Amino acid sequence: MPRRTATMLASTLMLIALLCAGVFINVPYSEMSPGPTVNTLGDHDGEPVLQISGRKTYPATGNLNMTTVRVTSAEYNMNLVEAVYGWLAHDNKVVPHDTLYPNGKTEEQSTQENAEEFSQSQESAKVAALKELDIPVKSWTIVSSVLKGSPAEGKLHAGDVIKSVDGTPVKAYDEVAKLVTKHKPGEKVVFTIVPAKEQAAAEKANKTATRTEKLTITTTKSNDEGKERAIVGIAAGTDHTFPFTIDIKLADVGGPSAGLMFALGIVDKLTPGDLTGGSFVAGTGTIDDDGKVGPIGGIEMKTVGAREKGARYFLTPKDNCAAATRDIPKGLTLVKVDTIDDAMNALEDIRGGDTADLPECTKS
Repeated sequence: MPRRTATMLASTLMLIALLCAGVFINVPYSEMSPGPTVNTLGDHDGEPVLQISGRKTYPATGNLNMTTVRVTSAEYNMNLVEAVYGWLAHDNKVVPHDTLYPNGKTEEQSTQENAEEFSQSQESAKVAALKELDIPVKSWTIVSSVLKGSPAEGKLHAGDVIKSVDGTPVKAYDEVAKLVTKHKPGEKVVFTIVPAKEQAAAEKANKTATRTEKLTITTTKSNDEGKERAIVGIAAGTDHTFPFTIDIKLADVGGPSAGLMFALGIVDKLTPGDLTGGSFVAGTGTIDDDGKVGPIGGIEMKTVGAREKGARYFLTPKDNCAAATRDIPKGLTLVKVDTIDDAMNALEDIRGGDTADLPECTKS
């Protein structure tokens, strides 16, 4: 066999061997890619995304699209060839597995966590939208969850309304932990609550619950890292009563990142005219009850998905601008927002055609 032919054959066999090895060698990475985008003003799977009853609504045209990211499952074992391909692909992103599933989180745990965050984001979107329209919303602090085996188990229950701690009225959910940690582990703390059943019955009758209970709980020490502190083993949250019904129908979506776009969609449906002026606007961002917009993950994937769908403008959380500007899809304008008011002002400029002074994300 001629030397040149033998060399080519050996090289080919070595390449095949390397490719085979790459297929069978697993690497600790996962992949993110652009996911579907859904118009919050339109329908999804045959029904409106936003369904409002008990209040006059108005037809809305244009697009206010929420955006998503696809990720490989927690159990997916990526091989070396797939990782290299993902690194080279323009629209995909390969990240360490622990970035998406930290501390060995399972697929089921991740799905449950995303569902809870999605539910909370819907509530905050409703509150932020109604506050933007100066529509009153009743709010109160509740027990969101009780840790199994904690001092509060069997005494406090999810849905209980926390009126005060040690006689100090509670006005916001984050005050609960501050009041409890004033104690040392082993000391007693007194909760004044409205039991969840009493609260539910009062809401159903459109009344205010008046019967309260006082519960004394002995604190224990936290077992997390950092300075030792007293805890009772609950997570506090906020619940609301809305003056009319707002339902968000969107299956197979999780996480908190659609909050801003849901809030804007609600505002659009409750006000005459179109927020977008018929333009195709997409975006992302968490939102809290006061309309503050927060950053999200996978921004590069979301801008790509939005532009592929036809978006011309993308509402981008301020803290995501640096990452988003690394590779801006052609034809897409990244509009920097920090609050729902920022988004409303930007939409006013867009529908008026006055886009020269839009607060765009710029490369730093």
